[in-house]
Amino acid sequence: MKSRFTNDINIKNRQASFQYELIEKFVAGIALMGTEIKSIREGKVNLQDGFCFFNNGQVFAKGINIAPYAQGTHYNHEAARERKLLLKKSEIGRLEGKVEEKGLTLVPIRLFINERGFAKLEIALARGKKTHDKRESIKERDVKRELSKLKIR
Repeated sequence: MKSRFTNDINIKNRQASFQYELIEKFVAGIALMGTEIKSIREGKVNLQDGFCFFNNGQVFAKGINIAPYAQGTHYNHEAARERKLLLKKSEIGRLEGKVEEKGLTLVPIRLFINERGFAKLEIALARGKKTHDKRESIKERDVKRELSKLKIR
């Protein structure tokens, strides 16, 4: 019998690398409620609209949609609530300084479950791409696709 829960979860935000230039990546823990981890293990997460912000020296992720757990009772979680990210104080201070001074932002790019069974969120310090940068990304992707087609033949 196949279990509906799995530990090899790797949910990516594919739009992030297209809309942002990713500068530096960090792995943060997430403070979750009981039914949220069950939904994550079922793979029912959407990172597309997610972003991170600072509040009183802490980092929060907002816009990450974790679907309510099907077997949850009245203890079920709210799908798009703010979730606290668990980072070291030195990392938070460094990130906050960079975000404020250079006009950068923090974007969630990947949600996974580590070998110990904890949910982790990979976030990236990112700068928004301009329209011409996006066009260049599309051209590079098309060239790579054409080259891979030629190698196969």
